Amino acid sequence: MKPEKFYPDTIKKALQQDPPGEWMPYVPEGCIRLSSGYPDPALVPSQQLKGAVSTLLDEEQDLPLHYIGSPRIDSLKAFILARQEERGFPAKEEDVLITSGACQAIDLIARILLDESSVVVVEAPTYMEALEIFKNYTNQIISIPIDKKGMQVEELAKLLATRQEQGLPKPKLVYTIPTFQNPTGTTMSVERRMQLLALAEQYDFLVLEDDAYGELAFYQSPKALKALDQNERVFYVGSLSKVVAPGMRIGWISAASEFIQTLSWFKKDLDHPFSHASMSALLETINYKDRLHQLNNRYQEKCQVMLKALETYLPDSVTWYIPKGGYFVWVRIPGSDTSKLLTKASQAGVSYLPGEFFFMNQEEGKEYLRLSFSYESEGQIEKGIKLLGSIL
Repeated sequence: MKPEKFYPDTIKKALQQDPPGEWMPYVPEGCIRLSSGYPDPALVPSQQLKGAVSTLLDEEQDLPLHYIGSPRIDSLKAFILARQEERGFPAKEEDVLITSGACQAIDLIARILLDESSVVVVEAPTYMEALEIFKNYTNQIISIPIDKKGMQVEELAKLLATRQEQGLPKPKLVYTIPTFQNPTGTTMSVERRMQLLALAEQYDFLVLEDDAYGELAFYQSPKALKALDQNERVFYVGSLSKVVAPGMRIGWISAASEFIQTLSWFKKDLDHPFSHASMSALLETINYKDRLHQLNNRYQEKCQVMLKALETYLPDSVTWYIPKGGYFVWVRIPGSDTSKLLTKASQAGVSYLPGEFFFMNQEEGKEYLRLSFSYESEGQIEKGIKLLGSIL
């Protein structure tokens, strides 16, 4: 029996893409992991979570382990609503859907909006797992370049005008990570945010704002696109993965209630009630603002160590963006092929992510690489950059 004969054409086409996670490089044991977009292990609240789960089960016994789960789940949504209000984009309970991380949120949005005829606009470069998701639904994906002020929205405006003149289909969705972008660390200017929303209204498309890093600000977080959205054009995707723990798989979508109803229809009960209850119990025990302050101070310190090491150990021809938050530094090594260079780097004892995985057209990323300052210690960061410099 050939299983593929039972698959519809959409699934067959999706399976022609590279398998999910194919971009993840092998990291030899003992290698310094500047490739890993993981939180600092010392900042993951494992002991606090242990205590919170113990309290949860002591107080509620078996209740959190059932399908319906704990009443604390309602408190988790209340926490999310309070965070959004504090950040300038309040929402009603019916405007928010909790998901199993940001990736489920992105996939659900793609599922209700996209088919083979749909045009999607992404940044170049962009989050590789979002690319994997969109490719499952459509091959009509258009890239708009990024500079130090985020997506070049003026280039998007030219693209939209040209497509309209030529009678080509308009984009249905624009996907952006406007704040501390993955992989570049850049932040879209307020002017470009306003222009993007104006274009959405003019050309009648929707915006998916991925804000996974939005609260990891070294100075001050800019206003989210959702906070500027007056016409319910924005699907806001938030996450607690980067500020609490990624394995908890807590994300959410904030959008117009009609969209949330449709998203809920297809999400059904694909929840993790125990994880939701555990997160809620944990949030009862911590001061979230103090935690953000701690995270942002530590990540800023580690970022500064990386930037200083880049200045010290890399050739003058190498350039990078200076992030104001998030996890990453985006580096350009002119004339290089960073995928081929990775073998030498790994042998020397340091890993990174080659830039090609962040582009629809992988040739555009040959000279680039992404470094993460979030996971390793300051000493290992400096050592890793020194090792990288030794092979250039």
